[in-house]
Amino acid sequence: MFGNTNEAISLERDVTAVIIPAGETVTLRAGTPGFITQALGGSFTVYIEGNLFRISGADADALGKESVPPPPIPENATDEDIEAVIWAQLKTCYDPEIPVNIVDLGLIYRCDVESLPSGDRSVSVDMTLTAPGCGMGEILVQDAQEKIAVIPTIADVRVDLVFDPPWNQGMMSDEARLQTGLM
Repeated sequence: MFGNTNEAISLERDVTAVIIPAGETVTLRAGTPGFITQALGGSFTVYIEGNLFRISGADADALGKESVPPPPIPENATDEDIEAVIWAQLKTCYDPEIPVNIVDLGLIYRCDVESLPSGDRSVSVDMTLTAPGCGMGEILVQDAQEKIAVIPTIADVRVDLVFDPPWNQGMMSDEARLQTGLM
């Protein structure tokens, strides 16, 4: 699922959503009409009653859509293989207001994978925001955690929001700068 749309929808069931950019959680009621304005990385930005809302990919059925399945991992995956899958998953996390993923925006500062005695893995990630006061910060952290947690063999995920060093446009990939018109 990728891109901007203006697909008309009617909610098929009550669904939890987050108001953009305030970051407040609300319940949208079944039968409410609206439009999907962005469907990137498995989550959705919808326009309903004059407001934008983010709906998690886990609730795709409320929009009449299918959820994205967990990513496959190689058989006998190494920590390096898992780290590569984590980075790919993080590239499916999008700021609901900017159609660029958080990796290409330069928001991910660190990703560590640690093998546990059980054979599972623990993951620790440091990420930042484009602006410290962003109301969607905790939502982006939660999205990153959820996208990592579905990877097979991941038993524990910790995503910490950090602001040192402060984010700047120079941290964006060339592709992100092109996409946002900053190049």
